[in-house]
Amino acid sequence: MPTSAEWLAVRAHLLAHRHALAAEAVAEYPDVPRVAGTPLLTASHWTPPAPVPLSELTLELRSSPELAVAGSPLLPDGFGSYSEAVAALAAPAVFQNRETYRLLGFTGTHLTFGLGTYFDGIDVGEACAHEYAARSLGLAGALPLRDAVGDPCDPARRPVNVAISTLTLRHDPVSGDATFFLHWRDPKRVGHAGGMYQVLPVGVFQGTRDSDFSLWHCMIREFAEELLGVEEIHDADYGNWPFASELTAAARVFHLGTGVDPLTFATDLLTVAVIEAPRFDALFGDVVSHNEEGRVLRGLPFTAGTIDRFVHHEPTQAAGAALLSLAWWHRDVLLRP
Repeated sequence: MPTSAEWLAVRAHLLAHRHALAAEAVAEYPDVPRVAGTPLLTASHWTPPAPVPLSELTLELRSSPELAVAGSPLLPDGFGSYSEAVAALAAPAVFQNRETYRLLGFTGTHLTFGLGTYFDGIDVGEACAHEYAARSLGLAGALPLRDAVGDPCDPARRPVNVAISTLTLRHDPVSGDATFFLHWRDPKRVGHAGGMYQVLPVGVFQGTRDSDFSLWHCMIREFAEELLGVEEIHDADYGNWPFASELTAAARVFHLGTGVDPLTFATDLLTVAVIEAPRFDALFGDVVSHNEEGRVLRGLPFTAGTIDRFVHHEPTQAAGAALLSLAWWHRDVLLRP
């Protein structure tokens, strides 16, 4: 059992080397498919051959079965869970145990969810990442918690919270050019993927009302929060919110795939929102440079060189790298008016 100081040293190593550790951890799953040659793991039926309009995905909510993952995370004495240790010893600025929709199954275009909490994912996925970081430092020889999880793409093996990761493309219909945005996630402010680049907006699929059980409604909230700097939104009235109506009319939204981070088991639904430049500028003419979770990189050219840079040469989160690769591969379909 580590001391608090030893646990914090491993945690610091994990935070400083997430990208490299994720690239190494993919070797633990030689038989699991990967998305577009990136480290993002996937199930064979999770990535469609062509972009699927988001409106074609159907959702079902049912009761969640009890699920206990065998194995104990590396924790200092006195802590019963990984999230409890993080909250007490190394809490980032944004670290709250919100109610989430837990993925139970994904068949074709139909997703089944139950209810869960944000810390469910932390207590398994982030604990497995910590365990892996400890082994990389020579402080552990085995990975019992990771071994207990088994196939990371099987929702029956662990609690699966889903983040909706969206690549936002501003498309100029005159020139045909497009630009996009990335997020540098500040490790002092976020509990997951700090120090890495990611597309934006991204948000864990969560909510407390019937109207929140909608992938698009979740995305609308994140667009307002991450691109415009609006304070976290609760109890939105989507039908009477002008921004929601205008964004819905302006955006062409597609699902490109779903995948799992090999280090943390973070699971992302990969989506693209294409908005023509005049309507984008009317909605987001004042995109923020920073938000609650980090720095926003604005107006990046959607070109082969930029995609290659962030997929292969920058510390980009696996889901972001996979989404950039898929979007570039499907660019002709995505940018078709």
